[in-house]
Amino acid sequence: MSIEKEYDSNFRYVLVAARRARQLQNGAEPMVPTRSRKACRVAQEEIAAGKVAYVRTEDVPVVKPEIDAPEIPKFAP
Repeated sequence: MSIEKEYDSNFRYVLVAARRARQLQNGAEPMVPTRSRKACRVAQEEIAAGKVAYVRTEDVPVVKPEIDAPEIPKFAP
């Protein structure tokens, strides 16, 4: 695992911001002085200030489980 401060994709940035916004909505104190009262905006300001990071686990390949199922019946027209 490693602590990352740079975001490798916009998707990851949005996930981190959304999680931090949820924490703020549930009563967490903002880590930066801000005039905004919106949790989403405060989370974005915290990320821009470098106060929010995320933990990245080792990349594990995704394996789809194989399911034993009967063949799909084919219907003739």
